[in-house]
Amino acid sequence: MVVDDDEEIGTLITELIQEQTTHEVQHHVTGNQTLQVMSKALPQLFILDYNLPHMSGVELHDRLHSFEHLRTVPTLLMSSVKPPLRELHKRAITFLAKPFDLMELLHTITTLLT
Repeated sequence: MVVDDDEEIGTLITELIQEQTTHEVQHHVTGNQTLQVMSKALPQLFILDYNLPHMSGVELHDRLHSFEHLRTVPTLLMSSVKPPLRELHKRAITFLAKPFDLMELLHTITTLLT
């Protein structure tokens, strides 16, 4: 599950994962849009932008993990600004700084899914 309000980046990440892995990917542009589909979805990984409209990626992580069936789903947070690393550490959120290398992104995804 990719959540990034930048359509270009979200599409790039989605296409990269679809082309380079066997995983299915959904892309949403807002946290609220994501939360609407989560009652029935069971993603293996959340890839969240830190700077989302109406809530941060950390806030979205917390709301997603409030669903019983999503509590153990790992989160990869991406941002061009440094998020509160202490908060990420407390939540076991992996951080990747933008701009990132596409191979580094794929490696991080593989690591989180194994």
